[in-house]
Formats: sequence, structure tokens, C-alpha cells
Amino acid sequence: MNWSLKLGALTAMCFGLSALANPFEGYRAVDLTHAFDENTIYWPTEKGFQHDKQFEGITEGGWYYTAYSVRTAEHGGTHLDAPIHFAANTWTADEVPLSSLILPAVVVDVTDEATSNRDYLLTADILKQWEAQHGQIPKGSAVLMNTGFAKFWPDQEQYMGTPKRGPEAIAELHFPGFSESAARFLAAERGVAAVGLDTPSIDYGQSKDFIAHQILYSQNIIGFENIASMSELPATGAWIVALPMKIRDGSGGPLRIIALIPSS
Repeated sequence: MNWSLKLGALTAMCFGLSALANPFEGYRAVDLTHAFDENTIYWPTEKGFQHDKQFEGITEGGWYYTAYSVRTAEHGGTHLDAPIHFAANTWTADEVPLSSLILPAVVVDVTDEATSNRDYLLTADILKQWEAQHGQIPKGSAVLMNTGFAKFWPDQEQYMGTPKRGPEAIAELHFPGFSESAARFLAAERGVAAVGLDTPSIDYGQSKDFIAHQILYSQNIIGFENIASMSELPATGAWIVALPMKIRDGSGGPLRIIALIPSS
């Protein structure tokens, strides 16, 4: 399949350039985003989501009106990691191109393995085994790891491995992630555009060097973290549309991500 041609066609659909009455005919949309609220999970050293009411009710003019202000760290809830987050002289959040945000996705399901091992690491060998069954990972695609941890949201202790907050919580984090070998394989041998998973970090909870971040982001490969349940996604054939808040010079930002799944 010519992924670049299909990407162009799908992008055209997204911007209303298709002559089709229904530009998404043949696809079913699935939301992969956790809602932001007082229960949203953030890294232990970050403050939580704040949603402050500015006005709610009937105005002096007689109509109903409501407005809120929000405060959030860039990295919390379902969010984008821009490469600049861990690699100098790489893309900031506002520089990430649409080709890295609207793209074909492959889903590596490791729910069984992650259920029995909270510190599970996806390795290059496992990715090669996946390819033997499903075909080679396409260049320019997104590789999504489904660990099954989305089912724990928003229970921080179950999701992250500890209920603690602050710097002392870091040593007690336990959740799956991408290994160094997987990161090197995806960057150097497959040329992927993005990776993502349903945990707080593309590196596993016990990482001390965030090596997957370093390797992938140095190559302008972006990350999607805290994705909601991927249980409906097939191993191949889906597309994702992942549109973050476009923060100038940002290291990331809140993300609304959906999957488009072939309906037949």
C-alpha cells in the first residue's frame, strides 16, 4: 500500500477537499482520549488539572452564559510529547507537522504480558515477532503499544504503581514502556513518525535515564502518552488523527486523539 498517497487523501478529507458526500465513509471513529478533570493523572511532580469557573448563569442581558479558565502542565492526561521535550534542536509542539499527527497506525497488543509484569518492556525482538505475523511496520507510521493499563484510569495507584505524589514517588513507579532496543529499531530501521501507549511515559516506570525518549525524540519522532483504551483497534489498518494544543515553543500539550478504523 502507498502510505504517502493514502495520507494525502485522508488529509484532504480532513480539510474538506474531498468530493465525497461523507469523507470518512468506510471508517469508524474511536476516541482514544481521556477527559480532563479533577481526576486526571499527572506525573507525580506536576500539579493536577484546574478548571476554574469564571461565570455561570443568566447575564444582565438575559441570556445564559458560562466560561471557565484552565490550568495544566503540558505533560498530563492524554498528551503529546514534542521531540524538544528530551532532545535539543528538535521540533517544538507548534512545529510538529501534520504528517506526524495524521498517519497510519499499527497496534502491538501486549496486554497479557503487561498484566503479569508491570515493568514489561517492549523489545526489538518482540517487534520483529509481531512483524512476522502482521507484516513490516510501515515507514512514517505510528506504533501504538496496547498494555491494557487504560482500564486502570483514573486510579493513580493502579495506573502508576503508587498513590504517592512528589519526588519521592518516582522510585515507586511501575508501568510498561518501550525498551532501548525497540526505540533504536523503530528509529533506525523502520523510520516511524510516532509512538504511543496507554501509560504515563514511553519509558517504563523504573527507567532512570528515559533512554527511549532520548533516542526517539532526537530523530523528531513524537510521542503520545496516556492514550485511552485501544481495545477496539486492529493490529493494522487503522489511522490516527492526533491534534494537540498548538503551544508555541511548547515541549508538549493536551491532546485529542482519535482512531479511524476500517468498517469492513
